[in-house]
Amino acid sequence: MDDEKKLYLLLISVHGLIRGENLELGRDSDTGGQTKYVVELARALGQHPSIARVDLVTQRVEDPAIDPIYSQSLEKLSDNVQIVRIDCGEPEYVPKEQLWEGLDSFSDNIIDYINKQQQKPDLIHSHYADAGYVATRFSHVLNIPLVHTGHSLGRVKRRRLLASGLKKDDIEQRFNISRRIDAEEDVLALADRIIASTHQEIDEQYGMYDCCQSQKMCVIPPGTDLERFHPVQGNERESHICRVLGRFLQEPEKPMILALSRPDQRKNIGTLIEAYGESEALRSRANLVVVAGNRDDIHEMEDSVQQVLTDILLLIDRYDLYGCVAYPKHHESDDVSILYRLAVMSKGVFVNPALTEPFGLTLIEAAACGLPLVATEDGGPTDIIQNCKNGELIDPLDKQAMADVILGILDDPQRWQNYSDNGLVNVEKYYSWQAHVDQYIQQVTPLFEGYQKQQPVDLMRRPMLFHDRALFTDLDQNLLAVPNAISGFVDTVRRNRTCLSFGIATGRRLDSALKELRKYGIPQPDVLITSLGTEIYYAPNLTRDTAWNDHIDHLWKPMAVRKLLEDIPGLKLQPKIEQSRFKISYYIDPKKAPSLEDITSLLHRNDLVVNAFLSFGQYLDIVPIRASKGFAMRWFANQWGIDFDHILVAGGSGADEDMMRGNTLAVVVANRHDEELTELTDLDSVYFARQPGASGILEAIKHYGFIEQCKVRKS
Repeated sequence: MDDEKKLYLLLISVHGLIRGENLELGRDSDTGGQTKYVVELARALGQHPSIARVDLVTQRVEDPAIDPIYSQSLEKLSDNVQIVRIDCGEPEYVPKEQLWEGLDSFSDNIIDYINKQQQKPDLIHSHYADAGYVATRFSHVLNIPLVHTGHSLGRVKRRRLLASGLKKDDIEQRFNISRRIDAEEDVLALADRIIASTHQEIDEQYGMYDCCQSQKMCVIPPGTDLERFHPVQGNERESHICRVLGRFLQEPEKPMILALSRPDQRKNIGTLIEAYGESEALRSRANLVVVAGNRDDIHEMEDSVQQVLTDILLLIDRYDLYGCVAYPKHHESDDVSILYRLAVMSKGVFVNPALTEPFGLTLIEAAACGLPLVATEDGGPTDIIQNCKNGELIDPLDKQAMADVILGILDDPQRWQNYSDNGLVNVEKYYSWQAHVDQYIQQVTPLFEGYQKQQPVDLMRRPMLFHDRALFTDLDQNLLAVPNAISGFVDTVRRNRTCLSFGIATGRRLDSALKELRKYGIPQPDVLITSLGTEIYYAPNLTRDTAWNDHIDHLWKPMAVRKLLEDIPGLKLQPKIEQSRFKISYYIDPKKAPSLEDITSLLHRNDLVVNAFLSFGQYLDIVPIRASKGFAMRWFANQWGIDFDHILVAGGSGADEDMMRGNTLAVVVANRHDEELTELTDLDSVYFARQPGASGILEAIKHYGFIEQCKVRKS
């Protein structure tokens, strides 16, 4: 390709501090992975033979508190790649949330810059919502194709912030979130191509947007640094981290099962430890190394992190794994690649047992070092292992299968070697920067030839984040009661996801509920209320509502409850696995035990203010006074701005009653336990279906005209 036909690309990444060398990663929340990504992408694109020039456009900042380089208009990265800094509102360095008022000026300044060049760009690639807003202001005017990468999305962030306890008004004031979401909707409508890292990112994150159009979406995984993550060099056992592991392991020469992640409940580290602890063959065959962040004093860490780390230590103690499990307190960034290579030298495996994994960068890093993979079948690992052919996918909730798969790889030297070799070859093929750029050029090339700017599709837009209405249902004796009716229910939910939030409210634990959903092919709900309303999780990443846990902890005295009820006839504690921090569960024999009213009265008389629920005539659950399925559902409705009379609740036992009282629409599906809800028969807003299970829910949807009334809410 001669110079005249080579391409000129203009990348836009507005916020943060961007320079060519010594990036100030972690300086603040705006100067992180995205800044590193766009600089490496610009350099990699500049090396491709079809590219003549790359401009990376960002804000110009004049601020005595930062390096003067950020005030320079141009910074060369190579002969044909440069950073271009353009004025964006106020000259001082400000957080991205405060940049919005200057973006229109920034856009006009970019147009002025482009008009002064000898040729206009062949392609504009915007990064993040602010750059997307800027690009949509002028790309169509200049008749230049537009590609966009979101990096993170406002709707997802808003859910996470609500789950952390922030109020809607506070979120709006601090993060300008509605403006960001509107900008994302616009760029999804106007861009010619949207680049995502995984198929799950498209389905479960971009899929939340009204203007997401599948024909525009493409997956190009990010590149990884193959100079840092590489095959064994031979000096790894001389490293500090190797000596640290030696403090834990009696037989350090055994194969290493390596797990490396944040101490997050969703990473499911505990299940891996249980799988290892319950497999005598695996314990005798290999060591387990769990690297879960850095810690000094667990008691000084956030509650959720404390819980995960404490559970790890308790599980190690329960299975008496001392001498065969390493769990170092500290590691440096440079230690990570050494850990992978130490595992390779031991003929071990890398395990990612996460409940959900949007991408899985650690899998790429491990593969680049030649380490075989065992990874969750959820999300990004599916793409990675399909491409690299270097490991096995597992159900992260099936401990026995997890142990069997790991053992199968360790006991088969030829399979181990094949996986190791495949990883080394295919990471370079699919996940190097060269591979990224090759796929990139392949995807965007059709946009250049005979380009005619397409008109945006006239999509109906939600003016607000939240759906018009919501449908909540229990699982057991309710949604799952008639298995052959589930597919019709699932189809109804999927057809109406643009205006209907779907929620599950169950007494089951999170892992148990997820197992049932997967078993019956039910899509991940927008909100998952588990353990009888004591836990709330939000899609797409099972984000736990920590503010809810703080809220329900009020007046909760679980030890006193257990002590008071330990000698009550007809009550027997369920197994430990059924208990949780905010739920005490008993088997109850109604012939021997006092009535529910008497048990509640006894608790109250002893200054124990709780909620007690009797389900299916045989289960008694005690939870905090502020916790229940109904309270959790209403917390969700209040946080997300959904009117109660726009919520349809489906239940089938006494534990569902408080969800159904009040202004919600409700249906009691037909089953042998619906007599527990007979007190609701006189309420106009409660429909008693003639059919059981999912059929009864569909019957109620038709009875209320619930879907027909579903519409985009007006602000």
